[in-house]
Amino acid sequence: MTVIITAPELARELAGPTPPTLLDLRWQLSAPGAPAFDARAAYEAGHLPGAVFVDLDRELAAPPGPRGRHPLPDIAEFGAAMRRAGVSAGTPVVVYDGGQGWAAARAWWLLRATGHPNVRVLDGGLTAWEGPLSTEVPAPAEGDFEPLPEPAGVLDADSALGLAGSGVLLDARAGERYRGEVEPIDRVGGHIPGALSAPTMENVGPDGRFLPAADLRDRFKALGVSGDAPVGVYCGSGVSAAHEVLALAVAGIPAALYVGSWSEWSDDPSRPVAVGPDPR
Repeated sequence: MTVIITAPELARELAGPTPPTLLDLRWQLSAPGAPAFDARAAYEAGHLPGAVFVDLDRELAAPPGPRGRHPLPDIAEFGAAMRRAGVSAGTPVVVYDGGQGWAAARAWWLLRATGHPNVRVLDGGLTAWEGPLSTEVPAPAEGDFEPLPEPAGVLDADSALGLAGSGVLLDARAGERYRGEVEPIDRVGGHIPGALSAPTMENVGPDGRFLPAADLRDRFKALGVSGDAPVGVYCGSGVSAAHEVLALAVAGIPAALYVGSWSEWSDDPSRPVAVGPDPR
């Protein structure tokens, strides 16, 4: 199934008789001590015409805590937020963000994991869009999307560790964080023993768009993803890992997401931590 859409393709669909529901997921991780990124202000300054703003921190995640910085949201509250945004089960959804793709991928993953049959990510995000922007805030009609009560394809800490031994567990963070050389956010640096370093930024080209599917398949094959064993992904807090799950989907490879990721794993001193380039 198609999981990404190009800007020209989206422009044609928006001009057609059955346009998709369009969600703006502007979000970025602020550096420690820096002012928080004001996603709503960025949206109001200019967005794709008809797009509805969705707040990743408030609507796609529960508050930070022992389960990580971006744990799964309450599913009933998530469903209500999606319906307010106009999401219906029978209408395609296209999500985008400022260009990095991580937040849009989190929305794509969560909608798909809870049962929406047709969600795509704008490849390259807002930076790929060549049409006009709008400052008009739409008031969409209430949607009818009812999410599944239990999202599919979710790993917890124990199943992530088990998958590192029985399948392939990919760490989507930058290599220096995987190796434990730096850790700007979490309690300790390093990685889950057995996980393989696979920075998600290596899945895109200089323009922020995904590499061709064949190139992605080759990349993941080199990491041991053969299609014969289950695949899981984690990152710092389950956002950039969703982008890697999306890259795997572009390559035709299903993968599960450890939502709590390193922010949950490293918060428990009893859990093992590996450092350096060796997975173990």
